[in-house]
Amino acid sequence: MRREGGVTLLTANWLRGYSARPLAIYAAALVPTCAFACVVGSDTIDVMARKAVCVLKGSGDVFGTVFFEQQDDSAPVKVTGEIQGLTPGLHGFHVHTFGDNTNGCMSAGPHFNPHNKTHGGPADNIRHVGDLGNVTAEDNVAKIDITDKLISLTGPHSIIGRTMVIHEKADDLGKGGDDESLKTGNAGGRLACGVIGIAQ
Repeated sequence: MRREGGVTLLTANWLRGYSARPLAIYAAALVPTCAFACVVGSDTIDVMARKAVCVLKGSGDVFGTVFFEQQDDSAPVKVTGEIQGLTPGLHGFHVHTFGDNTNGCMSAGPHFNPHNKTHGGPADNIRHVGDLGNVTAEDNVAKIDITDKLISLTGPHSIIGRTMVIHEKADDLGKGGDDESLKTGNAGGRLACGVIGIAQ
């Protein structure tokens, strides 16, 4: 196994070194772990797509679709989309840790924070990875156009399989002066959420 130009190459010989099982079995098992930048075997299987999508739904009238795109491992992630049914103004917008919506948005856990930092704004050096700040709703619709350098669709801290949440209130970006500000930005309830999945 080796890296070339940001792509992980899994050679047939490397895979067969572990077992006499067919190469296809290992390819199927290992390709998802390569975070969209895997080439398997001497004939190569290219799965370079770095795109993701999230469909947001809640118990109320809020819903939307969010798209993610990343050009390569070191590039920022472009986040676009639209969320409808929001009250006018700012709403906190975060990636949460778990891709678990079995108990609605609450089972998604806290903000995605693999570096164990306090909450902040997207431009801050000290922030959760999942801190994407606020989106602004006008006429009950928020049009999303964010470029973020900390989230990623690849690597050990990929946001794929985690949950995107839109919140009831504005995120104070960790500047609220209380303990909750440094955890959640006092953004209030979770209006809608969805698991971030691989897209074509």
